[in-house]
Amino acid sequence: MAKIKFQNGKWDVPSNPTILYIEGDGIGPEITRAAMKVIDTAVRVAYSGSRQIEWKEVLAGDKANQEKGDRFPQETKDAIEEYRVILKGPLQTPIGKGWKSVNVAIRLMLDLYANIRPVRYINGIESPLKNPEKVDMIIFRENTDDLYRGIEYIYDSNEAKMIRQFMKDKLNVEIEEDTGIGIKVISRAKTQRITRLAMRYAVEKKRKKVTIMHKGNVMKYTEGAFREWAYEVAKNEFADRIVTEDALQGNPVPTGKLLVNDRIADNMFQQIITRPESYDVILAPNLNGDYISDAAGALIGDIGVLGGANIGDLGGMFEAVHGTAPKYAGKNLANPTGMIRGAQLMLEFMGWKEASQLIDRAIDRSIADKKVTQDLARYMGVGYLGTKEYADVLAQYIASS
Repeated sequence: MAKIKFQNGKWDVPSNPTILYIEGDGIGPEITRAAMKVIDTAVRVAYSGSRQIEWKEVLAGDKANQEKGDRFPQETKDAIEEYRVILKGPLQTPIGKGWKSVNVAIRLMLDLYANIRPVRYINGIESPLKNPEKVDMIIFRENTDDLYRGIEYIYDSNEAKMIRQFMKDKLNVEIEEDTGIGIKVISRAKTQRITRLAMRYAVEKKRKKVTIMHKGNVMKYTEGAFREWAYEVAKNEFADRIVTEDALQGNPVPTGKLLVNDRIADNMFQQIITRPESYDVILAPNLNGDYISDAAGALIGDIGVLGGANIGDLGGMFEAVHGTAPKYAGKNLANPTGMIRGAQLMLEFMGWKEASQLIDRAIDRSIADKKVTQDLARYMGVGYLGTKEYADVLAQYIASS
């Protein structure tokens, strides 16, 4: 089986790579199979049969628990370590002690430090904006740092008491006794590597602007540092390709240059609504990136059509951004577009952009023709297609293009 290799931040992709897939829980099996059908059709048409994905299933979640007695069995971990690229259906994390997130475990295994989410309006979807066609942005969210490191202590724990006492005795900072403790950490190296990835992507895809999102006016040595370190990478490693907003001094951006600027987080939330065309590539720390990703998704009217990628220097996991939707499981009702979009990102990182573009056009055409699943059909006032039938329509459109 041929494997994708990673060298100096580049993907070395054979013509017949083996890619793992996890069906997922709830609606996961249906939308994963639908996405694989669309992907296979696009690859076959784009490359006239000279390229092909060899899919290999690995078990995780409910299916793994039923068959192996473990939600994340060792053989799955071994396969992920070996092949390092996964198309993953949504997985639930059961509530209660003893259950850990498989999603987080995979990110940690492969050091998938960048969460990437493109948000682009599709004509025909009902949006709360007056001019939703102006929404076309891609968010690079740092995935391993910040408050999501989980360094926190309940207010009456010994750890919280020790920290409060240390702050009082050593730093002359009084913290009330009924106060829980959470520690926000943002490192220079982790900021630099996601900045490098975002900048490289923006340059290669000929995007127009990278905006650094932060709350550095308040959190000066974490989010403020994120801003400074991001600028360092942009100026030192991409000097011949970029221009900063400060350097322009109000002048137009020179032809062929990528603009790099920064904005305060709370200001950005109103600006992506009032003038979304001002944003292109957004680079954000973990917490801000989480917020802005869902807010941006709401602008186009349906977060269910969005896909995401978790990327590192040595691997990638691709998925829909929604959950398992168990009440729709097995009913052939779920919209697989988010899963298909996640798979498109995989194709882009593989360098198979021609196949990705075929899928783009097919999705746009299906919505224009009002051949959609029930979540969109109810707003359009038309009959709906099932999950499988929608995938068949996309495959037909691709085959006839």
